[in-house]
Amino acid sequence: MGNETSNRGEPWQGFLGPNYGYVLEQYELYEEQSDLVDPDLKELFDYWGAPPLNESEQVQQAEYAQAAPSANTSKIASAIKLAENIRAYGHLYASIKPLESEKKDPVLLHLEDYNLTQEDLKSIPVDILCTNAPSHVKNGLDAINYLTDVYTKTIAFEFHHVHNMEENKWLTDMVESGAIFQPLSNEKRTSVLKRLTEVEGFEQFLHRTFVGQKRFSIEGVDMLIPLVDELIARSVETSPKTVNIGMAHRGRLNVLAHVLGKPYEMIFAEFQHAPNKELVPSEGSIGINYGWTGDVKYHLGADKQIKAENTVRARLTLASNPSHLEFVNPVVEGFTRAAQDERDVNGYPKQDVKKSFAILIHGDAAFPGEGIVQETLNLNQLTGYQTGGTIHIIANNMIGFTTESVDSRSTKYASDLAKGFEIPIVHVNADDPEACLAAAYFAYEYRRRFNKDFLIDLIGYRRFGHNEMDEPSVTQPKMYEIVTKRPTVRAMYAKQLEEQNVIQSGQADQINEELQAKLKAAYEKVPPKAEKQHRIMEMPQAVFKGISDIDTSVTKEELFEVNQELVKYPEGFNVFPKLDRILSKRAKAFEENESVDWSLGEAFAFATILRDGTPIRITGQDSERGTFAHRHLVLHDHKTGDVYSPLHAMKNVSASFDIRNSPLSEGSVLGFEYGYNVFAPETLVLWEAQFGDFANAGQVIIDQFIAAGRAKWGQKSGMVLLLPHGHEGQGPEHSSARLERYLQLAGENNWTIANVTSAAQYFHLLRRQAAILQREEVRPLVVMTPKSLLRNAFSVSNLEEFTKGSFRLVVEQPGLGKKEDSVERIVLCSGKISSELTERLNKAEDDKDWLHVLRLEQIYPFPRRVIAEIFARYKNLKEIVWLQEEPENMGAWNYVEDRLREVAPEGATVDYIGRTRRSSPAEGDPTVHRQEQERILQDALTKNEIANDVVTR
Repeated sequence: MGNETSNRGEPWQGFLGPNYGYVLEQYELYEEQSDLVDPDLKELFDYWGAPPLNESEQVQQAEYAQAAPSANTSKIASAIKLAENIRAYGHLYASIKPLESEKKDPVLLHLEDYNLTQEDLKSIPVDILCTNAPSHVKNGLDAINYLTDVYTKTIAFEFHHVHNMEENKWLTDMVESGAIFQPLSNEKRTSVLKRLTEVEGFEQFLHRTFVGQKRFSIEGVDMLIPLVDELIARSVETSPKTVNIGMAHRGRLNVLAHVLGKPYEMIFAEFQHAPNKELVPSEGSIGINYGWTGDVKYHLGADKQIKAENTVRARLTLASNPSHLEFVNPVVEGFTRAAQDERDVNGYPKQDVKKSFAILIHGDAAFPGEGIVQETLNLNQLTGYQTGGTIHIIANNMIGFTTESVDSRSTKYASDLAKGFEIPIVHVNADDPEACLAAAYFAYEYRRRFNKDFLIDLIGYRRFGHNEMDEPSVTQPKMYEIVTKRPTVRAMYAKQLEEQNVIQSGQADQINEELQAKLKAAYEKVPPKAEKQHRIMEMPQAVFKGISDIDTSVTKEELFEVNQELVKYPEGFNVFPKLDRILSKRAKAFEENESVDWSLGEAFAFATILRDGTPIRITGQDSERGTFAHRHLVLHDHKTGDVYSPLHAMKNVSASFDIRNSPLSEGSVLGFEYGYNVFAPETLVLWEAQFGDFANAGQVIIDQFIAAGRAKWGQKSGMVLLLPHGHEGQGPEHSSARLERYLQLAGENNWTIANVTSAAQYFHLLRRQAAILQREEVRPLVVMTPKSLLRNAFSVSNLEEFTKGSFRLVVEQPGLGKKEDSVERIVLCSGKISSELTERLNKAEDDKDWLHVLRLEQIYPFPRRVIAEIFARYKNLKEIVWLQEEPENMGAWNYVEDRLREVAPEGATVDYIGRTRRSSPAEGDPTVHRQEQERILQDALTKNEIANDVVTR
């Protein structure tokens, strides 16, 4: 029940006098037939039981009875119910839709349906029905009329679903006292008119000048810009140093121009396909994001420094995003959490939600339609992901593409999804500028006070088609008959201000003329279209050249010190006995035998990275213990339930270690971590899939952001994906991390893809990734991590492998390839199957001088030079074989085949051993799996006998 205390009387303190009497009456009904009770009250009764009736409450009721002697209890109860229904259902009759001119009949609010007359209401004191009524409200009838007016205007409210009593009372008080309507000076109102003129004039100039080009106009919800302006202005007045905005393409150019301050000249140059780098403001206050391949103009992001007297007060960011609606939401949340966390301390980061906040602008069809919205909303109160309250705005133009709401959602409002997360909702008519400003003030004050999400449903329309090449009347003839006749919000507000003598007659036209002159002058500055194809920028040389050799070794002394700290617990902390034995055995194996298994190698990597001053954040559905119960970096006291992480108490560390179990979600969490890493580039951010193919559910984030974000938008990321991979006979969904998909997305050195096979290799790979985070050559890292191999002796490394050298791109099989003139076949493989091959080789009784085996530890970028040098040593090489456990159309084969042919010596064939092409990644029957695995390994180790059916394509 939210933040309520355990005091049983606590929730009832908000009900006074007759209100309390009504509650008691409802409880009697609840005991007889609970289904007839108001759902909100029923939930209270279910949880808290009967309302207490003590002496003070009896006195309180008596006082109200004395204050209203002419009103009997049933009339009071009915009036209270009517008042509550006005609060709950008033939005149904509010004037919140610009295209609806007729006032609705409030069928739920007729007096006669409550057995009430006006005279009955006049006899009831105001305070019984509305404690915050203004002074002109004299009696119960006035109160009901006042509440009806408050809740059915051009701004309407839904917050009965907010169960926290303190929040609900605050929301009610703000609305009914009129406090949400802050006084607006004439100067402020004129500035809003000027902004609306800029919004409309900019769109109209684009419409005339670049005929037929897509711009995804904002027209119809023009007030979005002044609304966002108001939110930003209020935030900067308080404390946030960063405001992050996420939105799709509709209205984006207007947001870039007027909220971010992107020069008109730059936008016009993009329409003209002309050079525009010279048009970036010289003072550097605006940062425009570009990659080397670029993106369309309505996907680009920007940064702006908000200044006052030459002092930077805040950073304003509009996140770049693709056309995939709403997927930018978790990315922006990650930006925001990264800006709030202080990572220069040991332990978990220290979060300050006042440092930044997020504004997410949604589409009315996409908000209920795209599952990523629900996933992201679910993060809003989770410890590892909450950002102290996001302000959501639905830019509601009542239509999605060409689809009306009756075909696009099963809810009454586009905003209804938010109710399940107890997010307050305001519906506001986009053609009432001052109501929109009130909504902005209300939203920000709620966020500031309660650090929770708030939603503004900005209801307008779309003046043109989905894009400027569509004719909307083809599919919505009736709607667009109304739209084409409707004045713009700028025109209506200008008329209103003239009538109220805020501006002089003709002043609005003068404002518009000045804007048009400014737009024309900006257009004239745009250089002519380049004759040759203009490249925004070349790929940075550091990216082109790849990652240089980095010494990632550590000293023996440091590892021994870390090993001791990993099994040092606070006095009185009770580690689960079985786990304590496992961890102690692991530590002892290192001390006595200097051997390191996979989990200890990872812990060594994390510990030494932290000691180097690099913060770490790792999340996933079981990341604290590890999906396969191997990690155990967060320990639970089996007697008290307390938690403790040895990495939070290490000496010589001034960087945070943020390890979190994530919700059962991939898309939102993956996007969040990507955003966190982009905004905190000094941090090693890792996301671990429970099983590798679970990343399928986050494929949009992988395709559009992680793989291509830098090429499209110049957005650097060093994020790490840990994807458990390996065929162990557990069926198709728990076998393949879909390695082939990442290789298909590989290009321009956009990331590193590895399939490492030992603890030391994993250790060096992670340390190398941490070392490049703030270098120009930084790029994401995709790791096919093991499952059964976690506890396989094959993956264990000795101490010397950690204290010397660095990550090896290719590992040669020990004991093979010594007699260079005898080697006729080289088998290349990657990951788990190499351990099974090694096991077979160790048991083999016959001579294998004809064979050599290479483990490809980094698959992309392909280590062409290293492999070519190895091949060159073997003058009698006849066969080069790629061995994999995945089906032929999956795994790495389709990627490595051409590259192996390029480096193969003359006369050597390149062949494939593995499963045949299949639609499903693996067999469902473990017996069939073992038979297939046996055949593959046998073929790899049998001289000159590659089965024909295996190589058949």
